[in-house]
Amino acid sequence: MNNISNKDLVFKGKKVLLRVDLNVPMNNGFITETSRIEKIIPTINLLIEKQAKIIVLSHIGRPKGKFIKGMSLKPISKKLASLLNKEIIFNQNIINENTLSEVNKIPNGSVMMLENIRFNEGEESNDSKFSKKISNLGDIYVNDAFSCSHRSHASMEGITKYIPSYFGLQITEEINALKKITSEIKKPVTLIIGGSKISTKIKIINNLIKKFNNIIIVGGMANTMLKYTGLKVGKSICENNCGTLIEEILENSKKYNCKIICPVDVIVAKNLEGMGIKKDIKEVDNNDMILDIGPKTISSIKTIINNTNTVLWNGPAGYFENPNFQNGTKQILEIISQKTKNDKIFSVAGGGETVEAINKFKKLNSFTFVSTAGGAFLEHLEGKTLPGIKAINQNV
Repeated sequence: MNNISNKDLVFKGKKVLLRVDLNVPMNNGFITETSRIEKIIPTINLLIEKQAKIIVLSHIGRPKGKFIKGMSLKPISKKLASLLNKEIIFNQNIINENTLSEVNKIPNGSVMMLENIRFNEGEESNDSKFSKKISNLGDIYVNDAFSCSHRSHASMEGITKYIPSYFGLQITEEINALKKITSEIKKPVTLIIGGSKISTKIKIINNLIKKFNNIIIVGGMANTMLKYTGLKVGKSICENNCGTLIEEILENSKKYNCKIICPVDVIVAKNLEGMGIKKDIKEVDNNDMILDIGPKTISSIKTIINNTNTVLWNGPAGYFENPNFQNGTKQILEIISQKTKNDKIFSVAGGGETVEAINKFKKLNSFTFVSTAGGAFLEHLEGKTLPGIKAINQNV
């Protein structure tokens, strides 16, 4: 891959436009989760070591080309500075005629963060004039934002037409990890997939069903599968009119010899605040809400993972926000992390709620790779070519 670890690349004195994803969760101006910030630090440190002039481009929220005070990157620049233990020069203006002279003044090995790139009108429309304008600010462009690479925006795709472009360390690691899941698979390989809607994950399932040995379906998606087979799911999260999608999954599972596994027992309650009762899947009544998987299902998952060389996890097993329904998600985490620690499997996890669960139970370092990307992660698993990746590969 065309990335910055290439020893022949000279960065000393070069202005490097570094596109990262700092779209982190915030509450009243305070950052509540920092994993996306932490993951870009190796790339920044390498560029500092190579005496580059680093200009950080990023965004938060969807301001639609307008300045919105609550979407400023200033608090994020302060957090990044504390994690790097280095001053970050924050440029609070949107990109204008003075930006280039301000960028030129920064010394080698220093870092300037520009204000939210999405405050600029031409960013999200991938305007060619704006792409050229931001390319003039630097000598080299580096994409280290896998989680934004499914967007055809100026700072992701358009800029690569005008300036030498490379991948950063984090995005390279992400692409390589996903290659091992989708094209360089060590079998047997298992997918554990959850979420509320099977309709949003059908493309992932049908893409991976051709390559995977087992697909374990949990969460609301499992309820939809179970209802289709004639079982009661009570008041649980469930989609209707998905018969065609489920038939497609089942037909493909037979065609490609991939086993589909759904819960055989569950934890139910009358509402989200309930205590939880264990029931066989055939015992669920009309007033029950399925909120977690039961011990027999957990045991079955453990057996499958123990006979797996590669595992991909996307989506919690239940309503883990309530401690009464977190056991399934917690146990899946424990099973995968233990086997990963013993160097028995290659494990990848990703997706918003999945990362939230991993952080909650402090298992971030227990997987081979954890993706903090959302839409890009899912689109890659669907088999799509991401514009931000394609752009750099095309312009090598």
